Amino acid sequence: MTLINDFLSLIYPRHCEACKHALLQHENYLCNYCLIDLPRGNYHNQNDSELNLVFAGRLMLNHVISLYRYEKSGRVQKLLHAIKYEGQKEMATFLGNLLGKNLKAEGFVSNFDTIIPVPLHIKKIKSRGYNQSEYFAKGLSESLQVPLKNDLIERVIETSTQTKKKKYERWENVEGIFKLTQKGVLKNKDVLLVDDVITTGATIEAAWLALNEEEEIKISVASIAFAAKIFG
Repeated sequence: MTLINDFLSLIYPRHCEACKHALLQHENYLCNYCLIDLPRGNYHNQNDSELNLVFAGRLMLNHVISLYRYEKSGRVQKLLHAIKYEGQKEMATFLGNLLGKNLKAEGFVSNFDTIIPVPLHIKKIKSRGYNQSEYFAKGLSESLQVPLKNDLIERVIETSTQTKKKKYERWENVEGIFKLTQKGVLKNKDVLLVDDVITTGATIEAAWLALNEEEEIKISVASIAFAAKIFG
């Protein structure tokens, strides 16, 4: 089997999705160098971190977590592009597993009852074929051993892309786009809300508002990357 894999790697070489260098046989998605060297976001260990300040005074959040810091034209941007536009959805699951394992290795303690990915509109799902945040949430669910629920909030309004919008336009673009689909299910629950990338926090706040219709709900947030300085 090893000989077959080595032969296939010569014909169809695998490469690191961050730096594009060839992967060794034991490496998956990321080379060992990028696995260690990509800019980590240790925001959950800093109460006054830039990511926490994005939501300060607006949302009540237990934890705010992000695996990486986004750098324009950097390796994390390449990862996100591959996940969203090149069909590399399994890599999002890999990164979710990675984040969960890192948190556990740090001794991070949570009592999450469920993990909820920020949903895409049905038209977006049909055009892209998948929700990258759901695949990231799947990896977190596997590593943290917390159930994943993808049907408790729904995206009811299709929005245009956020990428080129000014900060105030992003808030206008996501107002009222989510709704809670089942009342009572999340009452008194500790929820981890998951998205692929956090910029101004507008999308997270819209999802938070929908979830917060439940009584006594506790909400935390996790993402693959945080990019406020780039898009703010």
